[in-house]
Amino acid sequence: MKIEKCLNDSIFINSLSPACKMCAKGSKLVLLVTGLCPSNCFYCPLSSEKTSKDVIYADEWKLNNENDTEKIILEAEYIDAKGAGITGGDPLFVWKRTKKYITMLKENFGEDFHIHLYTSGIKNSQYINDLFSAGLDEIRFHPKANDWLNMEKSRISDIIKDTVTLDIDVAIEIPIIPNMQNDIISLIKWSDEQGIDWINLNELEFSETNAENLKKEGFNVKDDISAAVKGSQESAYNIIDNLSNKDIKIGIHYCSSSFKDGIQLKNRLKRRAKNISKKFDIITKDGTLLKGVIYKKDKNLGKVYDILIKKFEIKKDYITINKEKDRIEIALWILQRIANELKKLNIDSYMIEEYPTADGLEVEKMPLPIR
Repeated sequence: MKIEKCLNDSIFINSLSPACKMCAKGSKLVLLVTGLCPSNCFYCPLSSEKTSKDVIYADEWKLNNENDTEKIILEAEYIDAKGAGITGGDPLFVWKRTKKYITMLKENFGEDFHIHLYTSGIKNSQYINDLFSAGLDEIRFHPKANDWLNMEKSRISDIIKDTVTLDIDVAIEIPIIPNMQNDIISLIKWSDEQGIDWINLNELEFSETNAENLKKEGFNVKDDISAAVKGSQESAYNIIDNLSNKDIKIGIHYCSSSFKDGIQLKNRLKRRAKNISKKFDIITKDGTLLKGVIYKKDKNLGKVYDILIKKFEIKKDYITINKEKDRIEIALWILQRIANELKKLNIDSYMIEEYPTADGLEVEKMPLPIR
């Protein structure tokens, strides 16, 4: 079988799942339905704000509670989503909530809205059929690492086999742990024998929550600009090269951390930026927003706003007061032009670059004028 190349070092053989194709385009809503999980994987990268907490996020937008569903619909609309990936924690831990959201998304966006879900399969697996009946299109099992070498003896072996009999796409998704190549090959061969459609191999990454555990296991980052684990990608390449010469039908996809950040995330940001940006925002090639801002500090924003409108004759289409962030936002090219005059009035101005996400994460802040 020919090894196909994706962008940013990702590769695959046989085929990619529909969900992976959508993720690459940034058209999948990431719906974290809970941070609770019955597993205790040492490599889990979930952030401290989410891990072991019953919280809900639609991409970066935190829901107030389970019924705060308008944000889910809005976020899907903001990124022109063609589907959703339901994740956790473990979505089966709160299976009723998960079913409710699957039903809601299908009702709002139609049957072609592709929904896949990640689960360890350890808890509430008896309700998988309920989720399938609600419209789930693909399920991705995450077996524990100590089961990879002998899946027949795992707790979820029969669960996976039963799920394969349903009219639903079934996949396995795991991280590539460098010292477990034989275990992973064994898992892939077992998956192929069961008629599983795909197995996704993710580059192992350091995060704030798993760094200590990964260091204890003897792992290091692969370079100074990446959080990926040294040896993870090489192991994935070796595994796929080994299996490309075997008679297997399962699709195998290695997804690099740079692909997730540099392709998937960037494309999702671009989609959202296009829909939520103000008339005067500048959208960068990476999907971030550039704008001019004046912060409140000891200044009355209303008075500063009036000065900008009257003294500098700025049209209201190019300026607004952001009450949530206590700042005036203005077209960057206009603020750059008048920044020196504003300094004479003791008004400081800045250029900011931020994500077009619900949390509006700030990437850079630079005083104006830029010389």
